[in-house]
Amino acid sequence: MSVIIKQTTLSEQDMIAEAERALADISRVRQGVGKVIFGQESVVERALVALLAGGHALLVGVPGLAKTKLVETLGVVLGLDARRIQFTPDLMPSDILGSEVMEQDEHGRRSFRFIPGPIFAQLLMADEINRASPRTQSALLQSMQEYHVTVAGARHDLPSPFHVLATQNPLEQEGTYPLPEAQLDRFLMQIDILYPEIEAERRILVETTGVEDVRAENVLDPARLKDIQTLIRRMPVPESVVEAILKLVRSARPGQGNAETDRIVAWGPGPRASQALTLCARARALYDGRLAPSVDDIHALAEPVLQHRMALTFAARAEGVTVRDVIAGLVKAQG
Repeated sequence: MSVIIKQTTLSEQDMIAEAERALADISRVRQGVGKVIFGQESVVERALVALLAGGHALLVGVPGLAKTKLVETLGVVLGLDARRIQFTPDLMPSDILGSEVMEQDEHGRRSFRFIPGPIFAQLLMADEINRASPRTQSALLQSMQEYHVTVAGARHDLPSPFHVLATQNPLEQEGTYPLPEAQLDRFLMQIDILYPEIEAERRILVETTGVEDVRAENVLDPARLKDIQTLIRRMPVPESVVEAILKLVRSARPGQGNAETDRIVAWGPGPRASQALTLCARARALYDGRLAPSVDDIHALAEPVLQHRMALTFAARAEGVTVRDVIAGLVKAQG
């Protein structure tokens, strides 16, 4: 048996036909984003993989690297109802979730009515999420994991699909509230945004300082995005890929018989990391025009999926070891 993950029944012909439709749609999405976001191919790929896999992503980079522009563009191209929240220390949970207000009708009867907050969107940009207080962060946590919010004891379901793309400035940490491990684990990937290559920056200078800016165009709708997300979950996963995921994730945990990992890793990724790698590998395969993921997908996604789910020991940090170095070593050891 080459596949050990149970799939929904779907004939091979239907699967191929659905995949070909999805490939055409994803190609149009890539072209649409590429008209506005210059360079940063890896960032665009990982952000789209996270959305196609149905998850959330944490964008980490210094100011001015088009993080906000990327989220806005994705919202337009994918046809999602996108909203933005600028997180600040004084932001309260009700500011993002919504609140109940008392109303009085023409007969004098009073009742409460729920007014939804900006979190009721299909694509939420949480800008500088680490500037929010732990109380507000915890309110966002429920929505990211359970896709509903609770206000005054009443449950309110969020729109579908629902994705959070959060940004974080890695430089200025004074007065911020680092995200707790439980919330970091809810992000499918941490996407590091680096400075653009010189040719991409040259194009940015030429094409964004004129009279007219290139605007993103809608090429997809939410219903179609959900269809593609369902197709990705139906994709078969070869047993060799499943074994590679298990081997990689378990090798990143202390107490698994690896002396070097025991020395430098304080705590490692849990089963949610394995789930994230499986979903993202499927999405990346389809993004590249393939019908099944490979071990190469696992190696390519190891850093964005694992780096925010691990912590190093004090001794390792003192030696100048980084989480990325550890992951790179584990991938290399896996061959």
